[in-house]
Amino acid sequence: MRNYAGLTLIAAACALNGFFLDALPAWRQAVFAGLAVAAYLYGRRVPVGRGWLVQAVVAVPALVYCAVDFSVGVGAMLSQGVFVVLPWLAGRFRGQQAELIVAGRERVARLEQEQALIAERVALGERARIAADMHDSLGHDLALIALHAGALELSADLTEPNRAAAQRLRAAAVTATDRLRGTVAVLRDGAASSTPRDEPVSALVERAVDAGMRVDLRLPEDGEPLPPLTDRAIYRVVQESLTNAARHVPGAPVTITVDRTPEDATIIIANPLRDSAIPVIEREAAGRRPGSGLAGLREQAQLVGGTLTAGPDGRDFVVRAQFPTAAP
Repeated sequence: MRNYAGLTLIAAACALNGFFLDALPAWRQAVFAGLAVAAYLYGRRVPVGRGWLVQAVVAVPALVYCAVDFSVGVGAMLSQGVFVVLPWLAGRFRGQQAELIVAGRERVARLEQEQALIAERVALGERARIAADMHDSLGHDLALIALHAGALELSADLTEPNRAAAQRLRAAAVTATDRLRGTVAVLRDGAASSTPRDEPVSALVERAVDAGMRVDLRLPEDGEPLPPLTDRAIYRVVQESLTNAARHVPGAPVTITVDRTPEDATIIIANPLRDSAIPVIEREAAGRRPGSGLAGLREQAQLVGGTLTAGPDGRDFVVRAQFPTAAP
């Protein structure tokens, strides 16, 4: 109501000052100028929802006075239209324009903030992929280094100081592997890697055999290529399983069997367990270190639409995974 009262007062004062314009003194001309400025500022800064209705109501007395003196009544209405209505409309237009500019700036600021959040999310995803690749490659290589050191430690022609050095090297490789897993768990935030790798599973197994592992690889006879993500997932399963075998049961034979049907591909990896290694691998298989190891393999399987189970089966530790052969 306060907004309406102010506009009503300005319009009424202008209409009243518009009566009898035949001999308009200077002070009344100044009043028109002041009322025009007041109407512009009012429209610019004070929101009035029904300003047209206020203007129409104020113009009613001048319209009625036209019946008494047409020229005087018309002069009053024209004065209100020129010195109140037009400046008020101009001020209202400028006010709306200023509001649109402010709203546009706020929208630009929100869009910039959203872009910054998207960029941060992309950076986090890239960090997760780098951490996953670091875990895949360095973890496997460190396990092979530990295996080499263990074989060197058992060599018959070593002196005791050299044997102790080999033992320290093996222990350092195992410790570095554990620290790498902990660091990767912090970096990855539970994300799984989906970067394809060109190296085939057979080359991975050959490197493990060269390091001293006993691996029996059984591949399907058709040899048709798998979808890239599925092939990458199988590679990861073999790599992590070989790493665990070299780390927990060095020297134990590992059997890798890959079967393929038109619908899916199944991979089974089995190796005998020592009693001391069972609790450690069970904890990792249960995912108590999220985002790495066997827990990361489950994420990889879900990413390509497959399933993975891992755990003791009698005296063996068995990793069984199934992936679709159609491109996911």
